[in-house]
Amino acid sequence: MKSLQELTRPNIWNLKPYSSARDEYSGAEASVFLDANENPYNHPNNRYPDPLQHELKSIIASVKKVRTEEIFLGNGSDEAIDLVFRAFCRPGVDNVVAIDPTYGMYQVCADVNDVEYRKVLLDKDFQFKAADLLAASDEHTKLIFLCSPNNPTGNTLNRKEIYSLLSDFQGIVVLDEAYIDFANQPSFLEELSEHPNLIVLHTFSKAWGCAAIRLGMAFASPQIIQILNKIKYPYNVNRLTQHEAILMSQKHYEVQRWVKSLLEERKRLIDEFSALDCCLHIYPTEANFFLAKVTDAKQIYEYLVQQGIIVRNRTHIALCHNCLRITIGTRPENDALLEALKQFHPSQAL
Repeated sequence: MKSLQELTRPNIWNLKPYSSARDEYSGAEASVFLDANENPYNHPNNRYPDPLQHELKSIIASVKKVRTEEIFLGNGSDEAIDLVFRAFCRPGVDNVVAIDPTYGMYQVCADVNDVEYRKVLLDKDFQFKAADLLAASDEHTKLIFLCSPNNPTGNTLNRKEIYSLLSDFQGIVVLDEAYIDFANQPSFLEELSEHPNLIVLHTFSKAWGCAAIRLGMAFASPQIIQILNKIKYPYNVNRLTQHEAILMSQKHYEVQRWVKSLLEERKRLIDEFSALDCCLHIYPTEANFFLAKVTDAKQIYEYLVQQGIIVRNRTHIALCHNCLRITIGTRPENDALLEALKQFHPSQAL
């Protein structure tokens, strides 16, 4: 791996970050705050939130078994994805490499930041070879993006190939594990300290059932986390989000119960979906969704919309022709999907 200074944009490495009022204050607990031009009324929402989310990070560190200095919290994982582009990629000069198909925000952030985005097609089993990603890289490749379990395919990526990439790539590997709670494989968080060029992304939006609060987590070496903290907006995670996440973190065992229930329901739904006339194939999944090849994805999608049921049509994504991505819902929601599809006939008018 190149040195972190070599990988970081020079202007970011030399940047003097904005210092908020709450960053500057330290010492005994204060009772009078006259530093930040806040309104003294409407407690507690009148005060700016903790800019570095110390209490929440301490709880997350305990749950995830990492150090607090290895945690970055953002407005969804999308903030962390955008920040790694801004930290490491010079617009119009550097590039990133990613598997294809995968989560679409990687390319959106690349386009927003004027960074070349190089796609490497997965094989028929939705797997990759480290050698292929490295072959697509050059001296200007700063980041490689992986998603495991992958979205929209649902499968975990070959662990041996991930190790090879971490070993041989001179830049930073961003491994998005948004769906890892549903997988059979362990998280790479367990090996974070062994890979200084690794950034692991987690989220409160999936297993934790908190998509609405918009809280994403990035885990990396303290040196990488310091760079992300340097360029983030001062109060990027609001007090309401921090408070709700603290409450949810105390329900860790309830989250485990939700995951167990969803995995059981995933098996049932896949078994019954496979028997439908419109289903041609269901790909292996370790996420809270599955990818299904159907007879006519566009027609079935539009039919389901008419029934008030929304799935994701992925037919225009690479390797996903005539595929629908189905999220695992509650048992009644899944039953509604199955019953609607049992009534589907290709000839019916849409």
